[in-house]
Amino acid sequence: MIVGLGPGPADWMTPEASAAIEAANDIVGYDPYVKRLVLRTDQRVHASDNRVEMDRARLALKLAADGRDVAVVSGGDPGVFAMAAAVFEAIADDPQWSKLDIAVVPGVTAMQAAAARLGAPLGHDFCAISLSDNLKPWTIIERRLRAAADGDFVIALYNPASKARPTRITQAFDLLRALKASTTPVAFARAIGRADEKLTLTTLGEADISLVDMATLVIIGSSETRFIPRDDARPWMLTPRAYGVSR
Repeated sequence: MIVGLGPGPADWMTPEASAAIEAANDIVGYDPYVKRLVLRTDQRVHASDNRVEMDRARLALKLAADGRDVAVVSGGDPGVFAMAAAVFEAIADDPQWSKLDIAVVPGVTAMQAAAARLGAPLGHDFCAISLSDNLKPWTIIERRLRAAADGDFVIALYNPASKARPTRITQAFDLLRALKASTTPVAFARAIGRADEKLTLTTLGEADISLVDMATLVIIGSSETRFIPRDDARPWMLTPRAYGVSR
């Protein structure tokens, strides 16, 4: 089972995901995700670093081939920039594993959790782009950012900044600032659902990029996205379902 744990809170893990974890003999995953779980003493844990996805996938497949019930865990949804792709890539490389009984258990991805906190920023067409260039060239990311801006999509940015690549978010904003209005609404949703959760509402022109790290999901609005003011409360962020309708 390839299991999505959601963004962090236990309340956001689905019953199916909880059941898959409970049924597993072996838990395979990135160390911080594994540490979220309350496990039995008879369950074996195989925790590893974030940069060894394929090694993790192959280990899980080998354990399953040996007759173990295995749960490969991902934060958020396993199909969104996560372990489902790694497992199926490993199967594509070694077809013998295609005989295994494999299923994907969906989870709440960061984009959905952030949108729920913010209001309705994904109410119209949107796209998700990872700013990590570990597995793809930066030129491809730039091309996709330009296409998303040209198509006037709401853009959700995953993996925006890390210690190894701290400047990519700055480069992305520089590119988008040349293509979109400076008044475009922007939200930084950091550590959603956790004790250190923080939401920052700003605009493309005024956004403070230094607030962004790997725990942050960035949402950049379309030309239709707007903030709805509230008395004594943070504004809601809305992208209306109808496009091009006067406000």
